[in-house]
Amino acid sequence: MQKTCKRKQLQLDGRSQKSPKSTTEEPYPCHHRPTAEECRVVRDELLALHGFPPEFLKYRRHRLMKMEPFSNEAQSEPLINSDDGDHKEESVLDGLIKIVLSQNTTELNSQKAFASLKSVFPTWEDVYAAETKSLENAIRCGGLAPRKASCIKNVLSCLHERKGKLCLEYLRDLSVDEMKSELSNFKGVGPKTVACVLMFNLQQDDFPVDTHVFEIARAIGWVPAVADRNKTYLHLNRRIPNELKFDLNCLLYTHGKLCRKCTMKGSSQKKLTSKDCSCPLSVNVVEG
Repeated sequence: MQKTCKRKQLQLDGRSQKSPKSTTEEPYPCHHRPTAEECRVVRDELLALHGFPPEFLKYRRHRLMKMEPFSNEAQSEPLINSDDGDHKEESVLDGLIKIVLSQNTTELNSQKAFASLKSVFPTWEDVYAAETKSLENAIRCGGLAPRKASCIKNVLSCLHERKGKLCLEYLRDLSVDEMKSELSNFKGVGPKTVACVLMFNLQQDDFPVDTHVFEIARAIGWVPAVADRNKTYLHLNRRIPNELKFDLNCLLYTHGKLCRKCTMKGSSQKKLTSKDCSCPLSVNVVEG
């Protein structure tokens, strides 16, 4: 059924547009921030404040391993000595489904949902063969179970129809534009999800813009106050040096969750208070 592979208008991650095929567009050509030096300073200050987020260490290690032939780039990133002990590289399909399950919920709940999914259905073939209701029950703790189950089933159905197997590793051999196009064809997979898969699982120099990154970028004047998330994505991907994108993105995301001064959104996680930290970004905040 070819129609099952058609993209629906309303995306799970809140975007109706397809993922930009290229980051060469510049929506704000007269806005010259952030500079490369600003990016480096913010990266270093947030790294000193928070350390590198442990949940992203395994992805960072795999990036650096793939960058070994390009030692100059690898050396431009700060040395991280921590080792989370997980040396197995996550499959692209696992990564995509994890990101789908993380939408509109807490990190803890999305982790529980993925663990439950893999416990009930050990292989993706099991998920593909399962009733949708059974899949919903397995991931219900992550919220929006019917929508997320529909997205997962669609991804697996499209892969089975088009490729004959439930695997996304073929994306590694494509160009970045082709990766984006392939991922964007799945119903329920929007621009932010595509960018996250590129950065975390395909080791590409992409800079996803979630709510935390978007709010901080506007607050410190890296984009105009009128910017939306899609144009912020295009602008920041043009302005931020490739070798800084991964670390800076992970650190801005973490900082946005923890710093009261940088986000107005509530969080179930412990927030840093003025007693805990003097926000290194507060000196750069501009009026919207």
